[in-house]
Amino acid sequence: MKELVEFIAKSLVDSPDEVVVNENIEEDTITIELKVAPDDMGKVIGKQGRIAKSIRTVVKAAASKGDKKVIVDIK
Repeated sequence: MKELVEFIAKSLVDSPDEVVVNENIEEDTITIELKVAPDDMGKVIGKQGRIAKSIRTVVKAAASKGDKKVIVDIK
């Protein structure tokens, strides 16, 4: 999951070297933290949050094989 979010984020932003993705795995939840440069925040969130929602949808679809819930947190 971490690699998927990192690939998507680096494709969207102007400063791909400032993209940082952390993955925290708990019992039944995987939390993925995505940090980007302040100038690129709008590109990752998109108008009315559409891109952020799309990233979350793709990650949830990729995680549907497992029994764990996936949360994508954009900071």
